[in-house]
Amino acid sequence: MIKPYKEWNKVELENELERLKIKFKEYKNLDLHLNMSRGKPCQEQLDLSMGMMDVLSSKEDLTCEDGIDCRNYGVLLGIEECRRLLGEIIEVPSDNIVIFGNSSLNVMFDCISRSVNQGVMGSTPWCKLDRVRWLCPVPGYDRHFAITEYFGIEMINIPMNENGPDMDLVERLVSSDPSIKGIWCVPKYSNPNGITYSEEVVKRFARLKPAARDFRIYWDNAYSVHHLYEDKQDFLLEILDECKKAGNPDLVYKFTSTSKISFPGSGIAAIATSPNNIVDIKKQFSIQTIGHDKVNQLRHVRYFKNLAGVKEQMKKHADILRPKFELVENIFEEELGGLEIGSWTKPRGGYFISFTSNDGCAKAIIARCKKAGVELTPAGAAYPYHYDQRDNNIRIAPSYPPLKDLELATRIFTLSVKIESIKLLLDK
Repeated sequence: MIKPYKEWNKVELENELERLKIKFKEYKNLDLHLNMSRGKPCQEQLDLSMGMMDVLSSKEDLTCEDGIDCRNYGVLLGIEECRRLLGEIIEVPSDNIVIFGNSSLNVMFDCISRSVNQGVMGSTPWCKLDRVRWLCPVPGYDRHFAITEYFGIEMINIPMNENGPDMDLVERLVSSDPSIKGIWCVPKYSNPNGITYSEEVVKRFARLKPAARDFRIYWDNAYSVHHLYEDKQDFLLEILDECKKAGNPDLVYKFTSTSKISFPGSGIAAIATSPNNIVDIKKQFSIQTIGHDKVNQLRHVRYFKNLAGVKEQMKKHADILRPKFELVENIFEEELGGLEIGSWTKPRGGYFISFTSNDGCAKAIIARCKKAGVELTPAGAAYPYHYDQRDNNIRIAPSYPPLKDLELATRIFTLSVKIESIKLLLDK
């Protein structure tokens, strides 16, 4: 029976610490260089889409189904068959889809930039306001927070629970403060804790009554088809339809991309939103571009064909990712189970595992891992301004390293958790 560290006496802890430090030194002497800092697809995943490079050639007809030559200018919102495919991925009609370039993060940046400089559907541009605030479910996606910080928007932490953001707090703040203009959301297999918003949470989002008429929910459905298991998949209620039912059709910007379906650097990004919002977006869009890469749009459609083709691709991704997630979870249980020095999520999809250490340990754990050649996401990254008040959240990204390297990195991580947890107990 494993006894929690907090029940060990001082001598036991000191002896254990000495043993662990000797083991850590052995790892350090290996001079490793292992990177688990970001959720990048591995080479095997990238290889899955290589057939896409063969669907178009100099001999192919590059005319889309509307009879438009995809090599030329035009088609501002994207070719119809690509709008339909991306719509199928995030469960909306093609009329609600606008196709962009390769990055959904770029689309989000553009939406906020447009709001800052031009306003939202005729509202006062945010640059002319004394104060602009934003809600940030935490832990969350660091690159979301980087965008709002870049524009000088004040960020407010919203705690996450097993169903999603604390909706009592969200509703209270949104309904009472007109300076609050938006909220970041990763509603399915969220980054980093893998939570999928419950049906009730989605419905409460759709029924929000914002004090600011230019408030928008930034619904980043990045992992809509990114399941790890065939028989255990989370369900997410479709937000645009719920907003329409609730009489709030313009409340949401819903984002997606094929970044972790095809090639991360050469995929397709899109926004799904109401007709009114699309009219507003087109005002900037028609100045900014004559149209995005239609040849790439056509390439994706001819390769995947439809949602069934995308799902087949995602099964192959899951076969590569699932053993990695299970390896990390098994090592965590083997090395840390029962010690009461950390807890971790067991997501059914997405790209991350969220680890919660004892308070005051995360920075030290990450720093120790780095000494042994294991690079993790910086401490505090999952919080606005990189400030984790409890210093206990660590994002684990299992996707990129080969299994052999991942096992080594995970054992160094658990060893670091043990050492820093004991040091904290001895300092008390």
